[in-house]
Amino acid sequence: MTELVMLLVCLIASGLGSVAGFGGGVIIKPVLDALNVLPVSTISFLSGCTVLAMSVVSLLKSRGNGVKLQIRTTMPLAAGAAVGGLIGKWLFELIKSSADENVLGLCQSALLLALTVLVWIYTVKRDCLPSYRLENLQVCGLAGLGLGMVSSFLGIGGGPMNVALLFLLFSMDAKTAAKNSIFIILFSQAASLASALCQQNVPYFAWHQLTLMVAGGVGGALLGAAMSRRMDNRAVERLLMALMLIILIVNGYNIFHFAFGRG
Repeated sequence: MTELVMLLVCLIASGLGSVAGFGGGVIIKPVLDALNVLPVSTISFLSGCTVLAMSVVSLLKSRGNGVKLQIRTTMPLAAGAAVGGLIGKWLFELIKSSADENVLGLCQSALLLALTVLVWIYTVKRDCLPSYRLENLQVCGLAGLGLGMVSSFLGIGGGPMNVALLFLLFSMDAKTAAKNSIFIILFSQAASLASALCQQNVPYFAWHQLTLMVAGGVGGALLGAAMSRRMDNRAVERLLMALMLIILIVNGYNIFHFAFGRG
């Protein structure tokens, strides 16, 4: 039953996340934390692997769908995210080595909740706020560095922060931001996974659990590609808001239970 739940969570989260550009991990990680099915560090690693598989399949399936990767903008963001992914993984291991799993989970949940609140406020007020079309490669790289650090530390891939930054700094529409966000997620998660393998910081996990979660990620990417073809920018924006509401609720629950209720 636990494995079936994990598969369904990954399938649904990856499907919705690939459409919205969140990557799926921003839902997979806190939901599995809330269900208390595995240790926090194991969930972070398996979530990262799932998001990596989802991002590869999602980008392959979205070729020729009319939504373009803005390579001049997105490549320096992705390169920065790869470096940030290494730093975020180092920070994760640093806290893990000096604190128990509950403290680690509490830190992740609190940070994700705070960031999601900020992104929610920005998204609601976006039409009243200025947006830009930055072309400075250094600024793009620094923005990607920050995104990679946060996503790797949280084990979520990208989340609403990616999409909001693409809205703000590069004036992308919802579907373009989603596709370019998945491209950034691919680099940050690949760097984070490579770091874990090279430093032998991979937590214990059961191979069948990894297989099921990755299968859910791949299936979700295929589902998301089919959904995206039928959705316009306005529908994607509504999905963004709905997913952020779910993230806020689940992480609020997790903060309470990591602090007071989880053994």
